[in-house]
Amino acid sequence: MLAIVGLYGLMVFTVNEREHEIGIRMTLGAGSGEILRMVIAQGLKLAISGVLIGVAASLALGRILSGFLYGVSPTDPLTIVGVAVLLTLVALLASYLPARHAMRVDPMVALRYE
Repeated sequence: MLAIVGLYGLMVFTVNEREHEIGIRMTLGAGSGEILRMVIAQGLKLAISGVLIGVAASLALGRILSGFLYGVSPTDPLTIVGVAVLLTLVALLASYLPARHAMRVDPMVALRYE
């Protein structure tokens, strides 16, 4: 849950900070689909890099934490892949909601921002 809320909050903040840029892109002819892809791609890049770092850390620290694990080995591939896929899907959803907001940015309002 913490990862979901954190990623969603980061994506909302990023979209709000880039609203001016998104307005300029839309004024220059970028379609809603391009804006959607841009925001989702940014979220997935963050998520995939976090998952890769997390998998590396879990493999490195697995032996240290093996005393706390019951019924699962520290390098259980099913668990590691399952969590990685789940977090990536959650990141996709957490990126999609702010991306929908970004698609609805009125270019004129965003350009008048400054």
